[in-house]
Amino acid sequence: MRAARLISLVLLLQSRGTMTAAELAHELEVSERTVYRDVLALSAAGVPVYADRGRAGGYRLLGGYRTRLTGLTRDEAEALFLTGLPGPAGDMGLADAVAAAELKVLAALPPSLRDAPVRTGQRFHLDVPGWFRESAPPRWLTELARAVWRDRVVELRYRRGEREVTRTVQPYGLVLKSGVWYLIGRVGDGYRTYRVDRVVGVEVGEEGFDRDDGFDLGAYWRGQAEAFLREILRAEVTVRLSPAGLRALRHLVDAPFVYDEAVDAAGAPDGQGRRVLRLPVESVTVAYAQLLALGPEVEVLDPPELRARFVEAARRSAALYAEAPTTPDGPGPAAGPGPGAEPGPASAEPPEGQR
Repeated sequence: MRAARLISLVLLLQSRGTMTAAELAHELEVSERTVYRDVLALSAAGVPVYADRGRAGGYRLLGGYRTRLTGLTRDEAEALFLTGLPGPAGDMGLADAVAAAELKVLAALPPSLRDAPVRTGQRFHLDVPGWFRESAPPRWLTELARAVWRDRVVELRYRRGEREVTRTVQPYGLVLKSGVWYLIGRVGDGYRTYRVDRVVGVEVGEEGFDRDDGFDLGAYWRGQAEAFLREILRAEVTVRLSPAGLRALRHLVDAPFVYDEAVDAAGAPDGQGRRVLRLPVESVTVAYAQLLALGPEVEVLDPPELRARFVEAARRSAALYAEAPTTPDGPGPAAGPGPGAEPGPASAEPPEGQR
């Protein structure tokens, strides 16, 4: 534990230059007294850590001192190579940069850890797009990624419905969500979100922009994603669910918070073990398509038009199943085995791997 902390201390000074004991203590989650002891231990081991006194002082490494990555554990070394998995980096035109970085890290590793990229590649593969989606990256993704890295203002031509609009954008970041790339950019005093596959033209200017250091891309995206989902959930339905229906509902709703909030607000189970939930939904039509998958595990209580659609669906299903099953020769009872035929099993066993 202490050895890992000492290596972390050296790497912090190597990457940030001068740091105070308080700053080091905060980063390492230890006391300042522990930092003092660790610095003495490093000095005794020959690591050139020096203390600059005064208001602007702190600890620093002797100029030019660099440490090799000999302190990495196997888990840490293998985790590093997860960043080079095929996919997003290549989509942004960074495949060569990632490969070069991996070679440099590999060269710095001790011989006992140089199989890390092979072990990682054998065990993990990242396939980002959802099923039945095109896997090719959007046309302008590479240009936008370069602009994001270099903090360059871009002139963006964007398809919005049937119209094409032009915006001057300060590109702050890119987000990959379920196989779809989004550009987060500053326009005027606010931030906007653009789907990259709807961009029809990009002109990267020579003008740079000063990035707002307080902007948190992850926090912004989480807030926008939840706000978007809440905005489209403009209707509400009331349903009565069996325990099985309640479990299955989690996989049908548009967002986890919808399910969690509805369950938390629901009353206790009734005499049949069913619970009544009020669900925000996009529309009655969408709710019908989603809830129909639950079959008899759900009863729609409100609104009346949705309940009427379920009543009609139940009536049609009952009428359909009241008839004799249809055979290849037309309606009628299914043909049984012919005279002298070997009796077959009551139910066929599915093939291995499909059970």
